[in-house]
Amino acid sequence: MTRFALVGAVDFNEKVFRVEHYDVLIAVDAGYATLKSRGLTPDLVVGDFDSLGYVPETENILRFPHEKDESDMELAIAHACKADADEIVLYGCLSRRLDHTLANIQVMRSCAQSGVRIFGVGCGFVLTLLAGPCRIAWEAFDPAMLDAEEYGRYLSVFALGGPAQGVTERGLLYSLENAVLSDTASLGLSNEFTGAPAEVSVQQGDVVVIFSEDAWPTVCLP
Repeated sequence: MTRFALVGAVDFNEKVFRVEHYDVLIAVDAGYATLKSRGLTPDLVVGDFDSLGYVPETENILRFPHEKDESDMELAIAHACKADADEIVLYGCLSRRLDHTLANIQVMRSCAQSGVRIFGVGCGFVLTLLAGPCRIAWEAFDPAMLDAEEYGRYLSVFALGGPAQGVTERGLLYSLENAVLSDTASLGLSNEFTGAPAEVSVQQGDVVVIFSEDAWPTVCLP
């Protein structure tokens, strides 16, 4: 499995970032400064560099004009997909700018539809997109490891772009079996981890799964 980490400029919890877990490290625009401040050199730098304020002096760079249709993060994700990434993890991509966050989720959805596993890491939470048929699972863990002051034990699942068919949630406080999730209702909000092995799956349609970053190390992909 080839794993790519894409790092943007938005704050994220550094304790969940382990550069050794990835085969390729890409800085997206001002994410270059984020990595350099931590003594890390990316394998590639992508962007128009309006946020960074200067063009990095490196050979491994994909520079784009400021006026373009795609965001820098979308261009970086497209590069990772073309490079046959099996899994892409985005850091510094979920911000107070709701428009940027929604744009990134839309691009992540497209990536999931193409069969690539993709995750976005925020401050206190992780989200992933599942395009059916697809599933994600968590190994058993001690629920005391979850930070109650953050996202804690919670896990939420929402349909995107229309109803999601055959949605199943197992090993959580509330079970769901072969259900239909509407993209215009809140069913799917705030299920809870119990520490038991858990899974979420969808047979048809797309869902976004949002869960505590403390449960991130226990994810096991089928």
